[in-house]
Amino acid sequence: MPSWLPRALVLALALIACFQLGSWAFHQLVGLLINVLIAFFLALAVEPAVSWMAAYGMRRGLATLLVFLAVLIGCAGFATLLGSMLAGQIVDMVEDFPGTLDSLINWMNTTFHSDLSRVEIQDSLLHSDWLQSYVRNSASGVLDVSTQVLGGLFRLLTVALFSFYFAADGPRLRRALCSVLPPARQAEVLRAWEIAVTKTGGYIYSRGLMALISGFAHYVLLAALDVQYAPVLGVWVGFVSQFIPTIGTYLAGALPMLLAFAVNPWYALWVFLFVVVYQQFENYLLQPKLTARTVDVHPAVAFGSVIAGSALLGAVGALIAIPATATLQAFLGVYVKRYDVMDDPRVGGHRGGRTRGTFLSRLRRVASVPRGVGGARPRRTGRGGVARPGPGDAAPEEA
Repeated sequence: MPSWLPRALVLALALIACFQLGSWAFHQLVGLLINVLIAFFLALAVEPAVSWMAAYGMRRGLATLLVFLAVLIGCAGFATLLGSMLAGQIVDMVEDFPGTLDSLINWMNTTFHSDLSRVEIQDSLLHSDWLQSYVRNSASGVLDVSTQVLGGLFRLLTVALFSFYFAADGPRLRRALCSVLPPARQAEVLRAWEIAVTKTGGYIYSRGLMALISGFAHYVLLAALDVQYAPVLGVWVGFVSQFIPTIGTYLAGALPMLLAFAVNPWYALWVFLFVVVYQQFENYLLQPKLTARTVDVHPAVAFGSVIAGSALLGAVGALIAIPATATLQAFLGVYVKRYDVMDDPRVGGHRGGRTRGTFLSRLRRVASVPRGVGGARPRRTGRGGVARPGPGDAAPEEA
């Protein structure tokens, strides 16, 4: 046996053990890593506001606390208004349920010539097997729901804590990161950090502005249709449609459609049509103009990045995909060498070596050719100014 073989076997086994240990630790900590990633992008989003307040002499910790309090108050107010609206709507539905059920039973008795009564239906529902099994399953699932709610609150607290420290200690964090890098790498890290702050802040700004426009437009429609809680529904549509990618628009439009259906079924159709038309207006006119100045990502690239982000990290990846793609695109654009494009008609999509004029330009050139007396074209001349016969001229007589 060669002398190096036992040491090679021990080294290979040690590497395999380290790989297995690292893989196990990564799978155990993937939830924490996702929370840290969310907190990092949230800190980048509030970085411009914190830096602006710190530039006027306020401490970064206090400035970060004020920004987070403003965000918390806004979210709490929105949740309170939405909860009161849903609670009032549920109470109204419960109070109107007996009358709705009676009208439905009367319609069925009249249409199908049946003899149904509300008391019999209620008794059959209360003593049915599926209702009892549903109650048992719901009672056993209360503990699971409580565990998920507590887990969600703990995760939210973790994200808030990490994002607060990232935003409040941003300069210290950058200094600690640059202290282990050479000067050339330090400049690249600081440039990437600045680009990330700019793109993430621009993304949040553009989304907030589009949410304001969308909420106001839907509020005008719902107020015109005399739907209850129109202001709250406008805020709901604006927030959900912009900050939940891909399906946010249709998820946001479901609640106003339901409440409009309670007023008049035709109103739900009008809301649906307005949601579809406004989505096309936003995709093709409003969003390109706003994101071109803030994020500068092509719509196809943005759509692909959202799909890739959702495939990798789910809803979190879909939410942070666009600012991450914009940051990567802007950072790599510094190192990609670009050249002047040659003046070739094929660049514009024209086939052949020369461009053909449009129909109007060719018609204009034909009309601009001067004509002689009587509308005839001037005769072509050869060398020495001697007129050459045209195709329709008679042959000259010989002398």
